[in-house]
Amino acid sequence: MQPNPTGVEGGRAVYGAAVGILMLEARFPRIPGDMGNALTWPFPVHYRVVRGASPDRVVRRRAEGLLPAFVEAARELVAIGCDGITTNCGFLALFQSELAAAVGVPVATSSLLQARAIQALLPPGRKVGILTISAQSLTAEHLRAAGVPEGTPIVGTEGGREFTRVILGDERVLDPVAAEADLLEAAERLLALHPEVGAILLECTNMCPYARAIAERTGLPVFDMVGFVKWFHDGLRPRRFADPRETDARRRAP
Repeated sequence: MQPNPTGVEGGRAVYGAAVGILMLEARFPRIPGDMGNALTWPFPVHYRVVRGASPDRVVRRRAEGLLPAFVEAARELVAIGCDGITTNCGFLALFQSELAAAVGVPVATSSLLQARAIQALLPPGRKVGILTISAQSLTAEHLRAAGVPEGTPIVGTEGGREFTRVILGDERVLDPVAAEADLLEAAERLLALHPEVGAILLECTNMCPYARAIAERTGLPVFDMVGFVKWFHDGLRPRRFADPRETDARRRAP
């Protein structure tokens, strides 16, 4: 029996979502702009919650013992039809090479993977600076795994009163105004300590809702995980443009 040349091929359980997101097991609010809020995305995504992956365990305890669970969840996403995998914590850069090797599709674990590319965009004498949820937990190993250039300035939000406490403490109530104030204060401190910073990279995916405010306060470009995943998705699902021959034919049609 000859195959039907106009037939549609199946083989997957779910269609239409190229990106699969590995989620921490958390209860803090996920406001629009957060990776865990599905309304953030202009395209469909799949989610898998990795059980036992609390914010504290992943950030402060280096995701100890969780690699098998992340691999299993990533493989489940690929099996149902995802073409690329990402995560919702920048500290999971530690698992970048292991996850990519295990699942056989492109993997973008961390916003930090953008650091080297951003640095290449800047004029001489300027540096990319990183804002992180916990500077004391962001080790040289994390930075090496993500390819962050040596000597990159880093400032954390631990000194604030809301953002780090709520996210790492996995609290049920978040004051977005107070969280934004923490981010703005950290950005200003980053620039005060490192006036050579020419662009800001947000390590934490929960910082994405505040990127615009940071850009407006500092006057600098701000890069985050939402923008990175949009770029990632564009590679997995390139935009289809109109065929110029078809457009011209329609224009000439009577």
